Order: sequence, then structure tokens, then C-alpha cells
Amino acid sequence: MTDVLIRATGVRVTRSGRDLLHDVDLTVRSGEHWALLGPNGAGKSTLLAVLGATGHPSAGTVEVLGERLGRVDVRALRERIGHVDPRHRMLSPLTVAETVLTGLTGTTDLMMRWEPTAAEVARADEHIAAVALTARRDARWPVLSQGERGRALIARALMSEPRLLLLDEPATGLDVAAREHLLETVDALRERHPDLGSVMVTHHLEDLPASTSHAMLLRDGAAVAQGSADAVITSAAVSDAFDFPLTIERTDGRWHARRATR
Repeated sequence: MTDVLIRATGVRVTRSGRDLLHDVDLTVRSGEHWALLGPNGAGKSTLLAVLGATGHPSAGTVEVLGERLGRVDVRALRERIGHVDPRHRMLSPLTVAETVLTGLTGTTDLMMRWEPTAAEVARADEHIAAVALTARRDARWPVLSQGERGRALIARALMSEPRLLLLDEPATGLDVAAREHLLETVDALRERHPDLGSVMVTHHLEDLPASTSHAMLLRDGAAVAQGSADAVITSAAVSDAFDFPLTIERTDGRWHARRATR
């Protein structure tokens, strides 16, 4: 089994005659944890959609988990990818346990006439414990805090035992304490699953887990820098991507940005 989880080459995405992405190359291997960074409209979410087989490139080639987009049943492929999206639409007031179990069916609700096995319920409880939600196992979605929802979605994503995890701005809407709890959960997850690869989209450097190993900076649909996180997340490179003078510091593994002073 190859350690390459994603191989994207010359990716272009065009909508209404406008390139949202162009000439993007990206390779993600097992155990690598990538951050996609850049200002609004840079193409981060568009690229993540392509990598998650929910969007298609207008040109270029994309291979995900050894399958080339355009030559594979994308519905089956999506079941092998873990997705964490805080905008996840919940159609029914499911409990935490029920929400996590929908990770087996890839649905937003429990499927009619479907019953999980005892082993599947036990596995769901293990993932719930891993994100520190055991005490909230039977709490329903509407009463969960945004941070609890985020951690429940991480547990849900793990039910398919994915090799690849995609996180779309998982810290959106969280207060400082909830954000820190979420990022600690992500760091612990990556430590427990050393072969897991991941790609995270965020606007804010403060939302990056310390376990982030690689980064790509996007601007106007193009990758302006990519490689190891320490080589890419620098004052000069980030300032260029955001077209704004910034000073970047890393303390205890975490990044912080502030306006550069002259």
C-alpha cells in the first residue's frame, strides 16, 4: 500500500469563466498534517472540496487514496475519507452517540431500518471517549455547545477508519477555551493514529494545531508557497499571501500573527 494519500497535479477549477484555482500541485503522505492557508477567496475551500471528492477539477489530475477522480465512484470514495465540517447539517435532533454512528453510513440522519451492531456501538463509544464526550453521550445536538459539536464530528469522521481526514475550519465559532479543547483533541488524535494524514483549512494561524507538519499558502487561486510548516509559515511568506505586513511567531508549537511594526 502506497503512503501517498493525495496526489494532485496541475489542478485548475474554473467556474463561470473564472479560475478559482490554477496550476496547483499537492502531495500528501501518511502521517503528514497539512494546513491550507490564505485570505478569503484564495481557493482553500475549493481545493479541499476537490481533495474530498465533492468537487471536480476543470483540468489536471487528482488521485485520492489511489483512485483517480473521473474514474472512480466518488460516493464510495467519500466513504473512505473522514470529513469534519462545523457547518454539518443536522436534520434531526440526534444524540452524540447517534451522530457518531452516522459516520458509518455517511448520512446526516440515521438510516431507516438500519441498526448498528454491538461492535459498532462499542467502537462509537471508544471514539466518543477519545474526544472527551462520554458524559454527553446521550445529549442531543440542539443542546450541545459549538465546541462539543466539533468534537462529536471528529468522532463521527473516525467511524469509517479513514486514512485521510479533511477538516474545514473546525474552530469556526468557538470561544478561546473551546478552541483550545478542540485543538488538543486534534493533536491527541494524530498521536493515536500515526499513519493518518490530514488537510485542514483555516483563516487563522491561531487555529492551527501544534501537530501541523506541512502548509500551503494560497493567493488568488494559486499556491505561492508550500512545504514544511516551519519553512512556509514565516512572516515574509504569510505577509505576501495576505498582502499585509505581518509578524509570525511560534511558541510551544503554536503560531501567532500580529501586524508588523516598522
